[in-house]
Amino acid sequence: MGHSKTFGAIEVGDGGDGRWGDYARSRWPELSWWLDPERRTPEHAARGRALFAEHMPELVGVRERLAAQLDRPDGDSFLTFANMRTSFAGCTQIGGAGRLLRNYDFAPERCEGTIVHSRFLRPVIGTQEAGWGLLDGMNDAGLAVSLTFGGRFVHGPGFAVPLVLRYLLETCATADEAVGRLRTIPISTAQNLTLADPRGAVTVYAGPDIAPTEAPEACAANHQEEPVPEGQERFSRTRERLERVRAVGADVAAMLRPPLYMTAYDEGLGTLYTADYRPAEGRVAYHWPGERWEQSFERFTTGSRTVELGTAG
Repeated sequence: MGHSKTFGAIEVGDGGDGRWGDYARSRWPELSWWLDPERRTPEHAARGRALFAEHMPELVGVRERLAAQLDRPDGDSFLTFANMRTSFAGCTQIGGAGRLLRNYDFAPERCEGTIVHSRFLRPVIGTQEAGWGLLDGMNDAGLAVSLTFGGRFVHGPGFAVPLVLRYLLETCATADEAVGRLRTIPISTAQNLTLADPRGAVTVYAGPDIAPTEAPEACAANHQEEPVPEGQERFSRTRERLERVRAVGADVAAMLRPPLYMTAYDEGLGTLYTADYRPAEGRVAYHWPGERWEQSFERFTTGSRTVELGTAG
């Protein structure tokens, strides 16, 4: 069965002129799915605000500005990303000096599919998730960051990782600075982050039960220091994908072919897009088989495109 998905591109400025609010309200049923139904309580909301103020004080004013536009009792709790459902995706990524290339693998109906250009604290372009989090992105300082699931089904207190990417890109200029900041932020699930700037790249293993640990190379699939169980490997092919991306390097054509290009969409593990970030140049190109969409700080184009998925070469 074939799959298609519509991706959009929007500009939201500093979040104060109503564009972000119009978008978020129109997508609220989809976005609010991420709020854990067991954490829709005043107590959880208060703990989320306190955690946010402790670890991301620079973004408190932005979050409050956005929450006011949602005009919903649980909107502010949602935007703290401290009360989110757990979610486990696929993905493969590799970084180098001035380059970050990634495949994002997930269920099509659960991916927001929005490329956003914002200026909350500084110019940022990225693939948005859950309203203002990011699956990957870059800032005007030449820093790019992306995430993959770390393969371990653990959960603890902390933030859903898309907000952590937003925070790093809003407040950091280099990969070293971002790694240092990452060591201070609790993350609720096991995640691999690859960070790239003009000087180099690094992958960091993170999770609620481990200290952030630098990987041997600036690339990742869906495991960390230890292999995943055999059944999980058969389904996700994480070691096979990591070996492949190590062998071919940052190669868009290889990302659009198996084993890096995944087609298990009905099981929630199909490749939804390939993003090729050139953060030092301020541009990113999104790729699908037979389709390409470039965005940049110099020329950001709003609109939408519907693409066919699962037609790997």
